[in-house]
Amino acid sequence: MDTHADAAKPLSSLSRHRPQSGTAAPFLPMSRAEMTALGWDACDIVLVTGDAYVDHPSFGMAIIGRLLEAQGFRVGIIAQPDWQSAEPFKALGKPKLFFGVTGGNMDSMVNRYTADRRLRHDDAYTPGGEGGKRPDRCTIVYTQRCREAYKDVPIVLGGIEASLRRIAHYDYWSEKVRRSILADAKADLLLYGNAERAIIEVANRLAAGEAPRDLESIRGVALFRRVPETYTELHADDLDSADEGAARRPGDVVIRLPAYEQVEQDKEAYARASRVLHRESNPGNARPLVQRHGDRDLWLNPPPIPLTSDEMDAVYDLPYARAPHPSYGDAKIPAWDMIKFSVTIMRGCFGGCTFCSITEHEGRIIQNRSEGSILREIELIRDKTPGFTGVISDIGGPTANMYRMACKDPKIEAACRLPSCVFPDICPNLNTSHDELIRLYRKVRETEGVKKVMVASGVRYDLAVKSPEYIKELVTHHVGGYLKIAPEHTERGPLDKMMKPGIGTYDRFKEMFDAAVKQAGKKYYLIPYFIAAHPGTTDEDMMNLALWLKKNRYRADQVQTFLPSPMATATAMYHTGVNPLRGVRHGGSDKVVTVTGLRQRRLHKAFLRYHDPENWPLLREALKQMGRADLIGSRPDQLVPAHQPPGTGKAAGTRRPVRSTSGGAQRFTTKGVPIRK
Repeated sequence: MDTHADAAKPLSSLSRHRPQSGTAAPFLPMSRAEMTALGWDACDIVLVTGDAYVDHPSFGMAIIGRLLEAQGFRVGIIAQPDWQSAEPFKALGKPKLFFGVTGGNMDSMVNRYTADRRLRHDDAYTPGGEGGKRPDRCTIVYTQRCREAYKDVPIVLGGIEASLRRIAHYDYWSEKVRRSILADAKADLLLYGNAERAIIEVANRLAAGEAPRDLESIRGVALFRRVPETYTELHADDLDSADEGAARRPGDVVIRLPAYEQVEQDKEAYARASRVLHRESNPGNARPLVQRHGDRDLWLNPPPIPLTSDEMDAVYDLPYARAPHPSYGDAKIPAWDMIKFSVTIMRGCFGGCTFCSITEHEGRIIQNRSEGSILREIELIRDKTPGFTGVISDIGGPTANMYRMACKDPKIEAACRLPSCVFPDICPNLNTSHDELIRLYRKVRETEGVKKVMVASGVRYDLAVKSPEYIKELVTHHVGGYLKIAPEHTERGPLDKMMKPGIGTYDRFKEMFDAAVKQAGKKYYLIPYFIAAHPGTTDEDMMNLALWLKKNRYRADQVQTFLPSPMATATAMYHTGVNPLRGVRHGGSDKVVTVTGLRQRRLHKAFLRYHDPENWPLLREALKQMGRADLIGSRPDQLVPAHQPPGTGKAAGTRRPVRSTSGGAQRFTTKGVPIRK
């Protein structure tokens, strides 16, 4: 079902900048020589990205570049430039219209650092997997260099780094609240979310002679502007009031968020700003937001209107080369190797998991491709991608099994403000049918040359249990030994803060999965994923999760520690200790237990790897302090042995205790369990 289509300008509604000039460029040019071969004297638009240039619809810069090319613009790419000077940013000459700048498919800080703030030495989006080819906060750095290269050329920010840093936000790596990236980068415009519709309008209006400041009416745009006198301001910035600007008012309305200076100093103000931002995220009812930065107002228009299936098809049917740029030679690009035999069938996610940023970027309304478009791409993979052996490595999206799911009533969908369609329970207005997805799977399997179709995207198990036929189809045809699933935790405290279903739902899915495996005569297994140190998690919660893992004979080799990514709701909890899922005001906010100390974060991770002898000294110490020394021993119901194997656990056993800022030894948090001194 396509919603909101009547409220949006179709991608094809604007006239082309130039008439059709024959075939598309084999690759968008990265050098003057390539421009000359195309007969260009200059680019209209130069796109600068922190990723290697792979001309494939899984890479955002390729989508934007090909889309603008289809509108008649001459588009060049500067990929992973040396940022030490402005010279590499002059490689394609001065663009006639604007620079488009993005950090790439990932936030550059998430890309470069682990959850423990350790520098990564590899980069999946770089030839050879080499690390260090992009700077920290590369969107800001690239923008500065573009400005140095050609100071009078407008600069438009986009991509996930800009999208998730569009307002004042907590930055985990510097441990402070930073201004909107638009302010720090000193760019002209910021496009957030799915930017196809916005970038076409921006390009055409700039080409028509308008200035960036004139583009304040485009959805998904952030810029600095004054609040027009015709607008009524709803003040969500008064933390002494329970009024959070939620009331509906006639006429033009803008909601004032707490200012940057306010959220920098007042954690409850930060939580309030996060709550209001996420509430105003439905394209059907969202209103503009404004946030003061010094003496200027940052204005955010409502989110983009989702693409229709026809528009999604048009985007994915563009003439991509479906390969890395030839300048990389035979160098391996790990991200390309991972996705080159996979197919994206939809965008968006209505799960609303608080630790995830998908909904803040792609939205909660599912945008679907048609069966025809998906089948055409699979035929292209079969016919044009070297190394294809008949196996589609993944068919999915942010969530594998939300294809074609939507609210049963478009009017209800347009009015809804809930952050999730599936928490605390699945909304009765949500269509959870898997029939169209099952039919798609079967058609893909029937495609000539396709031997196997894998589903590697995450399966939302609380939806899957609604369709035994889907689980049977999945197990019989689309699982290869293991299926990864993400219950994330077993305890209600952290699960409520994550907005995830209880472990009982996972148990029902496992029962149905095991029955389907037995019926199919397979030997397949579920691999559950869990998060350590998520807001709302106590040490006792992690201990109970570890006991559950041991009881169910799970030994996690790779574990995930909560990473506070920009703008996520759980990040607001982590930074503020306040729950923005409920009303926020001075003296009336719901508090959240948070795990911020490095030692305690390591402890939570150690509970997930209770079976690793390197973690046993830390776990023994914690269990004793928690009053649970009874879990130390060799019985099946005990968690860790009392004796340490020779040559193991030395680092943990000899590490000096970490001192808190108050000067006392750090204590572990529990729920209702006395702490032994």
